[in-house]
Amino acid sequence: MSVLQEGFVMKRSVFQPCLELYPMSEWNIMMAKVNKLNRFVKKNNDFIRRFTAGVKVVELDSSGRLLVPKDLYSFAGIQKEVVLSSSVNIIEIWDKDEYEQAIGDATVDFADLAEEVMGGVNDEEDGIS
Repeated sequence: MSVLQEGFVMKRSVFQPCLELYPMSEWNIMMAKVNKLNRFVKKNNDFIRRFTAGVKVVELDSSGRLLVPKDLYSFAGIQKEVVLSSSVNIIEIWDKDEYEQAIGDATVDFADLAEEVMGGVNDEEDGIS
């Protein structure tokens, strides 16, 4: 079965005013991790509730489009233009102005962030990342 036939999950982002679009296979992997949390630990239960708030299963319509549910549309503050941004295994859906502001805000510190996040990663045997 293809990714398009399996459908997608759309949800609010945890960290940004945007939406996240998961292929169903990626969502299932994420939920397998979430399901390992002990729900008798209050912070785990609170996290699960917030993480899954507003989750919607979405499918392509006959014209190959995805309908963004109104509540999620409002959450992301989408006005007129949208930006689709790849985020490894998911797609972020942004209002264009919000996206430009988020990218602009991050530009100043990106070199430091890149060094901190990726500077210690070295998966190659030859010592070159």
